[in-house]
Amino acid sequence: MILLKQMSVLFIIMIVGYICRKKDMFNDSAIKSISSLVVNVANPLLIVDAAIDAKKTLTGGDLAFTFFIAVAMNVFLLLVSRLVPLILRTKKEEEGLWRVITVFSNTGFMGFPLISAVYGPEALLHAAIFQLPFALLVYTWGISIIRGKKEKDPGESGLHKVTDTLKKLFNAGIVACIVSVVIYLMDLTPPEVLRSSIDYIANITPPLSMMVIGDSLAKTEIKSLVTDKKLLLFSFLKLIIIPVLWMLILSPLSLDANLKGTCMIMIATPVATMPVMLAKQYDADVSIPSRGVALTTILSVVTIPIISLIFSV
Repeated sequence: MILLKQMSVLFIIMIVGYICRKKDMFNDSAIKSISSLVVNVANPLLIVDAAIDAKKTLTGGDLAFTFFIAVAMNVFLLLVSRLVPLILRTKKEEEGLWRVITVFSNTGFMGFPLISAVYGPEALLHAAIFQLPFALLVYTWGISIIRGKKEKDPGESGLHKVTDTLKKLFNAGIVACIVSVVIYLMDLTPPEVLRSSIDYIANITPPLSMMVIGDSLAKTEIKSLVTDKKLLLFSFLKLIIIPVLWMLILSPLSLDANLKGTCMIMIATPVATMPVMLAKQYDADVSIPSRGVALTTILSVVTIPIISLIFSV
């Protein structure tokens, strides 16, 4: 019930974002600025804030185990992503895009605020660990799959490519994940003024994140989504079948409630926006990831509480 209530709250905020775009209170420039604020400031500070507020009940070994689970989840998703195009009977040239939106979920904009609200700072610390292999996979495998066999930029050397990838890997979010682990394990406590400032800024993450998602939905024709049989089947696989299989794989393990809840949210959230941005950057078909984001985001309001109820998370 707590998760359903929280999803309902987030959904209402999404609707506000949707209305703001329809009423021209939002435009592309405003949304770009808000997204940048969330990605580079608010969300990273939400992670740091969690490390400050979390009870010191986890050890370095516990966090290392979380990292192992995160890597295992990504390996599982990579394997499953090979089957999805076969099930959907996609065109050969579309296989990579369907695989990418199968693997990458909206753990930042939706997952982090949801975990923070439902499970608290300890669970959010687990979520921060999950971001490390996620980022590595996005900027290596993700780009490689979306680019496909397109010719490499003649001015792009191997060293330049590696350097560029490293720069993207060490973004504000990943730095915040590393800093949060250090703060937690070393039991560091910042001055009260700084702590309160971080807390205030971190608290803007959920509403701004959801309003950005609502804005993106306002630019999509909803009717065309719910009549697309292939996209509906994909959404069923992405939001129900894959999370259920993953949670069943984890069932023999004795996971504490926070880690179990984090694992569930990390894999049950809708398609991430990153594939859309990568598709734009590398001139791939943007319609597949963008439509996947829209439909799975709408349906996740119902499917996440269902997965939670099935596994009593």
